[in-house]
Amino acid sequence: MKLLLIEDDERVAQVLAEAFRADGHETTVRHTGEDGLAYLRHDRPDAVVLDVRLPELNGVAVLRQIRSTDPELPVIIMTGLATLGEIAEARRLGVTEIIEKPEVLKRFSEALSRIESRRRGQDPT
Repeated sequence: MKLLLIEDDERVAQVLAEAFRADGHETTVRHTGEDGLAYLRHDRPDAVVLDVRLPELNGVAVLRQIRSTDPELPVIIMTGLATLGEIAEARRLGVTEIIEKPEVLKRFSEALSRIESRRRGQDPT
C-alpha cells in the first residue's frame, strides 16, 4: 500500500517507515501536520498514519481537515498520550483505526489488512 506517515519525532518516523517499507509498503514521511496536508493536496495515499501529538497543528486537527476534503481516506491514528476527548473527537471524525504507540509495529499489519479488506469490499471489480 501507499502510505503517508505524519510523525514529528524523526527517529520514531524513521523506525516506522523502515518497518512499513520492509513489509512492502511505499511510505512517504512528513514531520508536521501542515506538511502532511500539503502532500495530500497533490497526492492521495491508500492510508494515512497520523500521530496525535504534533507541533502546532495536532493530529485531530489534521484529521478534521482530511475529513473535510476526503471523508473516505483511511486514517490510522497513533497515540501514546491522547486525551479521552481527543480519542472521542477522532472517533466522531471517522478515524479508521486507533493504535497505541507501543503497539504500532505489532498491530499495524492487522490494521492495514482491515483497510485493504474494506477497500476490496467497496471495489466493484
